[in-house]
Amino acid sequence: MVTITSVAANSRAEKAGVQAGDKLHTINFREIRDVLDYRFYLAERTVRLCFFRGEERHEVTIQKQEYDDIGLEFETPLMDEKHSCENRCIFCFIDQLPKGLRQTLYFKDDDSRLSFLHGNYITLTNLSERDIDRIIEMHISPINISVHTTDPELRVKMMRNKHAGEVLSYMRRLADAGIRICGQVVLCRGINDGEHLDRTMRDMLDYMPALDSVSIVPAGLTRYRQKLYPLEPYTPDECRAIIEQVSRVGDECVKNYGRRVFFCADELYIKGGVDLPDDEYYENYSQLEDGIGMMTSQAFEFAAEMRFLEDDMEEYTAPRTITVVTGVAAEAGIRRLCGQLEAAVEGLTIHVVPVINHFFGETITVAGLLTGKDISEQLAGRELGDEVLVPENTLRADGDLFLCGMTPIELSERLGVPVRISPNDGGALLTALLGTNQDTPIYDALHQREEEVDRHE
Repeated sequence: MVTITSVAANSRAEKAGVQAGDKLHTINFREIRDVLDYRFYLAERTVRLCFFRGEERHEVTIQKQEYDDIGLEFETPLMDEKHSCENRCIFCFIDQLPKGLRQTLYFKDDDSRLSFLHGNYITLTNLSERDIDRIIEMHISPINISVHTTDPELRVKMMRNKHAGEVLSYMRRLADAGIRICGQVVLCRGINDGEHLDRTMRDMLDYMPALDSVSIVPAGLTRYRQKLYPLEPYTPDECRAIIEQVSRVGDECVKNYGRRVFFCADELYIKGGVDLPDDEYYENYSQLEDGIGMMTSQAFEFAAEMRFLEDDMEEYTAPRTITVVTGVAAEAGIRRLCGQLEAAVEGLTIHVVPVINHFFGETITVAGLLTGKDISEQLAGRELGDEVLVPENTLRADGDLFLCGMTPIELSERLGVPVRISPNDGGALLTALLGTNQDTPIYDALHQREEEVDRHE
C-alpha cells in the first residue's frame, strides 16, 4: 500500500471521497506498489480503487477518460524508495568520489523504474522474476541495461555480485517479449576489452531486432581511487584500436540489419585524435545521454540555427563579449562553433576557456563533471566580458547546484559577472551566445543584491 499525501481540489478522487492520509491498496483489484503500477492500471476508463483509512477498508469506482488523472499525489514521484545498487563494480564512479559532497551523490541507484522514466541504466542484478514479468506485462520499453560483458564469470568479477552472470538470461526474456533494449558497455583496460568486447558485441546481436543500440564508453577514473581495484586509462593508440574494433562490427550491422547498433563514446574519438563521425552515422542518437554523438549533434543543430538566422545576422551587431566554459574534451569543437558565430556577427567576441578538472583529476575531461570551484578559480582574474556561459550539465537536474555544492549565484558573485546556463542543444547554445534565448537561466549576483536592498527599503 502507498500513502496518499494530497488530493487535488475538485478532482475525481476528491468527489469520490478519497482523502489525504488514505492508503491506496489496489486499482481494479491489482496491487499498487509504485508509480508504474499506478499509471498502468489507472489508464482504463473505469477504475475501482480500494484504499484504507486507518483499519477501515473503502472502495470507490471512478469513471473517466482513458489516461486521465484522478488527482492523487504521493510522497515521492516513485511512490516508494529508490532501489539501490547491490553491486560493487570495480569501476564504480561513486566509489571514486571524495568525502564532503552532497549526500545524494553517494546513493547508487539501480532501479528499473528510473530506467523507463529517466533513461537510467540498470544491471538487472536486483530484479526478480516477478519484476521481469511486470516489465513484460506493462511492455515497459526501452530498458537501458549496463551489460559490460556477456561472459557470466567475467561479469561476476567486474560487478562483484554472484548473481551478475545468471541474470543475463533476463535479456533473452525481454527480447522475446519485444522489449527494446539499449545496452551499455563500460570498458576497463585489460579486463573486458579486446576479445571480450568482441564476444559481448556478437552475443548482443542474438537479441536482434529487440536490441536498439549499445554504447561503448571508457571507465571514468578520478584521482580518488585509493584502495580500489587497479585500473588505468586508455592510451590514444588504444582508443583508436577500440574505435576500429567497434566500427568493424557496426559496419557489419549496417549491412545485415540496416543500422549500426554499436557506437563509441565521443571521449574515445577525442582522446584518440580521430575525427568524429557525421550526423548520419549516429542514426537516431539513441545513446546521446551516454555521450554518444553529443558533439556531432550539437554541431549539426548549431549549423541549422546559423542557417535559420542567416538573413537576420545584421540585427546582432551590438558589441558583446562573452566567456564560454567547457571541458577539455570539448574545447576544439566548442571553439570551432564559436569561431563560426564570431565571423558571422559583427561586434561579437567569444572567449572559450577549457577548465581543467583539478577536483576529480585531469583524466576527467568532460564538462558534466566540472565543479563550480574549478570554474571560479580558473576564471578568476580574466577579462570575462558581459557574461559567463556555463553548460547546463555541470548542474544537478534542478539546475541549482554544482557537484561541489556551489550555486550559480555564488559563482556569479565570485566572478563579478552574470552567469548564463547553456543547454546542450546546439541551437540553444547559439542563441545563448547571442544573448537572445529567454529560456536560458541567468544568475546575476549583483542584480539580486540590488533587488534585495530595494525590498528591504
